[in-house]
Amino acid sequence: MTKCLVPSEFPTKVHAPNACANGKPGFPRTGKRDKIPTHVAVLNCMKARLPIWAFPILSFICCAAPSSDPAISNHPAPATQPVPRTDPNSRLAHEQLVQKARKGGIDIFFVGDSITRRWGAADPQYRHLLGNWKTNFFGWNAANFGWGADRIENILWRLQNGELDGVNPKIIVVLAGINNVGTEPGDSQKVEDITRGLKTIVDVCQTKASNATIILTAIFPRNDHLAVIPTINQINRNLAALADGKRLRFLDLNDKLADQEGRLFPGMMNADQLHPTVRGYQLWADALKPIFTEILGPPAKTDHAPPPTGDPSAMR
Repeated sequence: MTKCLVPSEFPTKVHAPNACANGKPGFPRTGKRDKIPTHVAVLNCMKARLPIWAFPILSFICCAAPSSDPAISNHPAPATQPVPRTDPNSRLAHEQLVQKARKGGIDIFFVGDSITRRWGAADPQYRHLLGNWKTNFFGWNAANFGWGADRIENILWRLQNGELDGVNPKIIVVLAGINNVGTEPGDSQKVEDITRGLKTIVDVCQTKASNATIILTAIFPRNDHLAVIPTINQINRNLAALADGKRLRFLDLNDKLADQEGRLFPGMMNADQLHPTVRGYQLWADALKPIFTEILGPPAKTDHAPPPTGDPSAMR
């Protein structure tokens, strides 16, 4: 009698032409080495060996079996563990940002996720935001190293893999963590994980740019899911405690963006209730510029920062 595999014995990766060596009907031999889900391979492979009444039972067992593929794990890595983005667009964007870093001439280094990226991006749809960026920061040699949808661990990986190497900025502006917060309220473990992750970003920045002043920006309130506001507030309180007011500054402008309950004031964010409008970005700029002037002096009449980059998929 043919042995039926239990879930723990399922192979983690099955290739179509070899999954069922006898080539029984129901499992086409394509000649391609496309990876297929384990449960599909097993079901197809056993079609010819089981009576019809057994198919629903086997389907339930296979679908209920936990996945051993880390790429589809429901448990994300700790925020302190660097993790690369592996999609082609993110990989290409990282290469472009590394090249931007190598061009030098950067005194102010912004790093973060899409909230940071959109402000200084070359994408046509964000032209008005780039105009605001230039109006506020021209002459201070500011460069934007934000990337959309990045979690803290993705930003860590980018910083540790070339984007800050040899840049030696005088100021680093950090805004990150909203994608780790997500859309569900977090317990104390989640709050601590995000806090530790942001502290690790600070540590990496201080190691790679030892002379830089770091401005750690409070996570902005998001109103697409108001239930996460208490989580954001607790993380921000933790971040404030990290700052020494000198080499590590904490910048919190949330009282200008929202009321005490975290409800955004009109006009601060886009319709998604997550990404700032020009008005919201201007409030951020107004809070940053006094610090820039304190450290760098007034902006010069010329600017030596590399030109802005954009989303590779939007620039084709």
